[in-house]
Amino acid sequence: MIKKIVIVLIFCFLAIPANAQIANEARLDYNKGIDYYKIGQYEKAAEYFRSAINVSPDFIDAYYNLGSIYDFLGQYQAALTVFEQIFIRQPDDYEAVYKAASIAFKLGEKEKALKYASSIPRSSSQYGLAAGLIKRIKNGEINSNLNIPLQSVDTVGAQSSHLFEGIQGPTGMVTDDVGNLYVACYADNSITKIYPSGQRTLFVKDKRINGPIGLAIDVSGNLYVANYGNNNVLKITKNGVISVLIGNIDKPYGLYLKGNMLFISSQGSNSVLRYKLHN
Repeated sequence: MIKKIVIVLIFCFLAIPANAQIANEARLDYNKGIDYYKIGQYEKAAEYFRSAINVSPDFIDAYYNLGSIYDFLGQYQAALTVFEQIFIRQPDDYEAVYKAASIAFKLGEKEKALKYASSIPRSSSQYGLAAGLIKRIKNGEINSNLNIPLQSVDTVGAQSSHLFEGIQGPTGMVTDDVGNLYVACYADNSITKIYPSGQRTLFVKDKRINGPIGLAIDVSGNLYVANYGNNNVLKITKNGVISVLIGNIDKPYGLYLKGNMLFISSQGSNSVLRYKLHN
């Protein structure tokens, strides 16, 4: 079976088989999903993959890509549900079966993980991975990479602990009025959003973001980003619309918002700038 997106380290973009019984409308939505994925708009890509599935419920590649995006974004329960749909429709797609097993393991659903991993035969290229997963489960290992809800951590008199792993180059952080945490990912040129429940999602990734560091947020939910690599400050609305708020700032670093006054530290000019917001 052809997979158009494999979200790990390598991304493959291949053609849909000509003989696949897929409606033209579903193919169009599928290709739009690929296009949005290429520019880092993962939520939008997921929307089109879901649309393709709604039109053609047996569109296996659309399921796979949707599940892979959910897995990549840390939405593990949604990812597992999608890969289980592949198992129902095509139980010999052992790549998808292993994905279901590994995600179930992440969620602590050991019996389900064993069920899927044990169904992979020795003849499959996924057998070695499945056997390793079965061994880990039987040895009583647990997965330590799941998101931990923010409110579940007691910080009084306790040592620091790793709440969220796998964030690429985390720098600045800020919370909004309802407790959502936004983290600037310097190495990935993106902003990650973490809900109070601990669920993580990619808020925005765009070619205009280059080395984000400082973050600030106003009462309307607009996010401000010290865009270190592009020497500017960006404004990102709560709907993800990006614009350049201030240009020609030499290596902007820290942001601080007080009322409608935004303060920006400029590392390149050894100064602090002040900018009045007009909302």
